[in-house]
Parts: sequence; C-alpha cells; structure tokens
Amino acid sequence: MPFLALVSTHADTGLAIDDLRRQLGAEWSGGSDAALVFFSRHHLPAAEQIAEALSDLNCRAVAGCPGETVVANDREIEDCPALCLWLARWHRPVQAEAFHLSIEQTSEGFSLLGWPDALVGATPSDAVMLILGDPFSFPVDDFLDQVNESYPGLRVVGGMASSAREPGLHRLIVGDRVVTDGAVGILLEGPIGCRSVVSQGCRPIGQPFIVTKARDNLILELGGKPALLQLQELWQHLSPRDQQLAQRGLHLGRAISEYQSSFQRGDFLVRNVIGIDRGSGAIAITDRPRIGQTIQFHVRDAATADEDLRLLLQADRKAHPARPGGALLFSCNGRGTRLFAVPNHDAAVIQRIVGPVPLAGFFAQGEIGPVGGQNFIHGFTASAAIFDE
Repeated sequence: MPFLALVSTHADTGLAIDDLRRQLGAEWSGGSDAALVFFSRHHLPAAEQIAEALSDLNCRAVAGCPGETVVANDREIEDCPALCLWLARWHRPVQAEAFHLSIEQTSEGFSLLGWPDALVGATPSDAVMLILGDPFSFPVDDFLDQVNESYPGLRVVGGMASSAREPGLHRLIVGDRVVTDGAVGILLEGPIGCRSVVSQGCRPIGQPFIVTKARDNLILELGGKPALLQLQELWQHLSPRDQQLAQRGLHLGRAISEYQSSFQRGDFLVRNVIGIDRGSGAIAITDRPRIGQTIQFHVRDAATADEDLRLLLQADRKAHPARPGGALLFSCNGRGTRLFAVPNHDAAVIQRIVGPVPLAGFFAQGEIGPVGGQNFIHGFTASAAIFDE
C-alpha cells in the first residue's frame, strides 16, 4: 500500500512506540517518502523519544506536532492518550523535503529562515506544502502572504499545534530533531496526485453586498448604507432558526473573486463578526475589508458544518475519478464533540465519502488550507489533503 496510518493509545510513550513498531512490522516493509506523527499532550514531555524512534524508519522526510485531539483512520481520539503515525510513498519520482521555519528579528521586523531548498525550481501546481506551526511564535498570516505572493498556485495544508496553553511548551518534530518555535513541515513536489478540501462549515444568509466604505477591520457601509442598517433589514427576512444562529455567532464571507455573477460554497473566505457599533453602524470583523469587495453574512451550526463537509467531499470525488489512497485532516479544536452530537464526525464522514483510506491528523488551533486558489488560516474549519492511490 502507498499509505498507512497507525495509532497507539498507550499512555506510556515507550509502550506506544513499541505498539506502533509491532503494527508497522506487520503492515509495512521498506522505506517511505514522508512520515507525519501526531501525538496528544500525554506524550509531549517525551517528544525527543518519539523523534529518536522515527529516525529508524528509513524515511526521506519526517515532521510532527502535538494536538489536543489526534485523528487516526475513522477515530478522533479526544482527551485520551494517542500517538499516530502516517506514512506515504510514491512509485514515481517525488521530492520530499522536511524543513523548519524559524524567525529572525531584524531592524526592519523579522525574517523567516529555513525555507525548503526544493522550492527553487519547483512547479507550484505540482507541489503541496504540509505545515505544522507553533501558534505562539509562528507568524502564520505573514508566512501565507509570502507564499501566495512568491509561489502562486502552491497549496499549503496543515494546522497550528494545540496541546499547550503557554509559549515555549509545544514540541515540533523535524527529522530526528525537536524544536520549540516556528513551524515544521514537508514539501512534496512531483506527480503526488494531491488535492485539498477546505470545509469552513458555514452557509450564506440573505444576499451579497458590496463594501462601499471601510476602515481597518471595520465595515462602515454596505451598498451605500450603514452596515448595521443592512444587517437589520436582512434580519427581518430570516427564518426564526437563522435568527437564532446569527445571535449565537454571526460570520461574514468575503468573496475570493468579485468578478462572478453568482456565488456558492467555496467562493467565500469566512471570517468572524467580532463587534457592532450601534452609534456609527459599523461592523467589526477578523479581517481587513476593502472598498469594492463582495461580502455575504453566514451562519454556522452542526447541521450546516456536516452538510458543508459532505457536499464538498462529494463534489471533489465527482471531479476526480482517481481512487483516493490516503488523506490528512486538520480540524478545528472547536469541532468534534464540542460541535457535533456524535464522536468521530469529520473522520467518519471522510472515510464514508472518500475512503476507506489511511487517515491521520489532529485538532488544531487554526487550520490552514487554500480557498479560491489562495492559502489562508481558518477557524472552525476542516482542512483535508487527499492523495490519489
């Protein structure tokens, strides 16, 4: 098999590693091009032990990080010990390079050091960057801006580590080393047959508006009227259920392209509405809107998140006749049983529609994936990388 996902739920790291070795010996032989490891907070103090064990795998590129919840095949292992190993190899000429991006302070700000050498001369459309970052030290927005500008078409998929609540406590694995800052990852380039699915879990309400006045993160006017007035007029036409969802948490979708006559799932980058100024009629969001952008208000709940993920995965399967061989999943730590009434939701949906496939990943403190051809950091999202067999 070209892909494999193994998991151990032993709380003792040594026993978990031995368990994975036994499973590996029964199901895999030879080396691999890429290995990713995800581990719960229970194994955080023993990250060096995990990295040392991975050095015996005969793998060209290794990366890993801790997560609040570990995803393994059809399971989302919440609040319990878990150590998951995902392996991939291609019977085609594929480049796989592990890297560590670190921050260097300069008189003009900071620079990111450690970019993979394989980026030079790589064809972005034939590459994917798998990235695992430390949320306390990695400037993910600046990183993604730089990728989008310098390497247009390069897909970035991954997430921010989520098991530690204070700076300096995360442990990221790259090769046989453990680092505590920045981000680690693997650049894959060649005929890897990879595509991405980013489910932001929202649906639009009302109609689209054009931003006609904005400042910083404030939308001042929509369609020539105060933004709050447009929202109030929209509110009156919503169903009681949508009014309830909007009160619970209102979101705003920014169209990736303003040159479409109509918009649907995947056309919006969803951001949170974080405040309303009733005096000025301004709406504050977690983005920097600009005049001329098309926006539409969105709502989110478990049913919407379930529907969005299913529809996007079904559309992806219909568009790609090749059989999937493996997948990676980076879900928000606000999903799982915090959002859905049943456990293992995202993993189970992927296995039902895409699989069965070897699946691995974790619940992140920010999920990374492309929308409309550009890479973004998301919240409350399920971001998946799907590899052809």
